[in-house]
Amino acid sequence: MESNLQSALLQKRTLQIQLLEVENALKEVRESKNDAYKIVGSIMIKTESEKLIKDLAAKKEFIEVRLKSIENQEKEIMEKAAGLQEDILKESK
Repeated sequence: MESNLQSALLQKRTLQIQLLEVENALKEVRESKNDAYKIVGSIMIKTESEKLIKDLAAKKEFIEVRLKSIENQEKEIMEKAAGLQEDILKESK
């Protein structure tokens, strides 16, 4: 259970970092008057700002859904652990 919780926390932290990066990229693209570029593999290609904004918004939405799922998983693990701890305390008395 502890291993599952640690894994969920690691995934959650990774997603939070990705979400922050996407939000910062969205902000920069929206505020920028310059050309927009998208990284594809190991190269950058020029793209329309609106298309890039749509792509980033979709990525942000996906990350938020995944993050919510991980948070629910974390909550379930914590509840199970609390239940087990309660059972152990009852048994030890």
